[in-house]
Amino acid sequence: MKKSLRQMFVVSSVVASSLGMSANANAALPFFGEEKKQEMPTLAPMLEEAMPAVVSISVEGTQTATQRVPEMFRYFFGGPQEQVQERPFRGLGSGVIIDADKGYVVTNNHVVDNADEITVKLSDGREFTAKKLGADEQSDIALLKIDAEDLTALPLSNSDSMRVGDYVVAIGNPFGLSQTVTSGIISAMGRSGLNIGGYEDYIQTDAAINRGNSGGALVNLRGELVGINTAIFGPNGGNVGIGFAIPSNMMKNLVDQIAEFGEVRRGLLGIMGNDVDAGLAKAMGVSSNRGAFVREVTPESAAEKAGLKAGDIITEVNGRELTGFRELAAKIASMGAGAEVELTIVREGDEQTVMVTLDDAANSQVTAETLHPALEGATLVNGKDAAGNDGIQVSDIERNSPAARIGLQAEDVIIGVNRQRVKTVAEFREKLDDSKDNVIALNIRRGNATIYLLIR
Repeated sequence: MKKSLRQMFVVSSVVASSLGMSANANAALPFFGEEKKQEMPTLAPMLEEAMPAVVSISVEGTQTATQRVPEMFRYFFGGPQEQVQERPFRGLGSGVIIDADKGYVVTNNHVVDNADEITVKLSDGREFTAKKLGADEQSDIALLKIDAEDLTALPLSNSDSMRVGDYVVAIGNPFGLSQTVTSGIISAMGRSGLNIGGYEDYIQTDAAINRGNSGGALVNLRGELVGINTAIFGPNGGNVGIGFAIPSNMMKNLVDQIAEFGEVRRGLLGIMGNDVDAGLAKAMGVSSNRGAFVREVTPESAAEKAGLKAGDIITEVNGRELTGFRELAAKIASMGAGAEVELTIVREGDEQTVMVTLDDAANSQVTAETLHPALEGATLVNGKDAAGNDGIQVSDIERNSPAARIGLQAEDVIIGVNRQRVKTVAEFREKLDDSKDNVIALNIRRGNATIYLLIR
């Protein structure tokens, strides 16, 4: 018993010392004495200001499901090979108010995708029907607007200044539970290659993130928005201490474009490449094993105009170190057309800086199904035919796709629509939009031959 009491005295001494008290003081401990209470470390003041900016989002909509009809039933009863069924759905998620005056709420695209009705519930209990101003599936960002007064918005942090080890707090509505807060640190920056979305440049955190946290806030200890919580990495869909958030800088680039144009107008650099690894670094005679290797520069692209060359290694974007090519692609894709970007490159062992003004990706490369359903499966870029004339080149085509079935082939160059000359993807889009014909004739240059293909 004496040993036990001695141990208790030592523990009490350590606790008292940590609270700035003498171990043998006669004064009562802070949690017993009303007059000498001492404030304990807490995030409560910051959260009291930040939490009203995080909202709950509920959606309702209809999903279309296609089911193949068994051949036996088609044989006896006839009818189509596939049946289309519409099923109602409901979902829950989170969002963040980023502009109190305009009523702008940012969330993930997958939270509101296909929703017919979107309801935003504030922390004070008020509910509003939200309008979707636009979304970007590739980066999983959506911008909503609500007509409400007395809103609280989160100030934005410069996410590029965040470091591994910085403390962060996740705020959201996991499993439909309102206003839930978890804390942790930044575990990694620039995470990509996860196959979560099209453009990946995530902040990784060990702050607990679960279903329903999507679209919620990741904030620093000053209550500034660092990122939008987006995904979790777990075998059963639950938290295992690996969560991912879209950086606030990337989010702001995207929502600014959505607010202005109703869509994301991606910037385009105009290079092909891959990650730098130890083998490539040795072959190129450079010391760094990180960065984006430029394998090819597209003619007349923003990269060529800025002086980039095949063999260059891009190590930084706007002063921020790159981990690899995927991170570079995500950063460039989130910047708008016309944006000026500072690239740090290594060329033949020498480091130098180049300024690039990004092209408009919408005018340079598109997934053709956005132009016409019959062109699904083709990727189009501005290019030239064998004679050097401007046109729209089929850079890639999927086998057995609708575009392949109408006769399009890789390397084809579209030079006309209904006998009207087109030179760029933008002109091609305009002619298709203006056409009111049931049958559209495409004038194609295939090698040195000229052919026509019909789409209906």
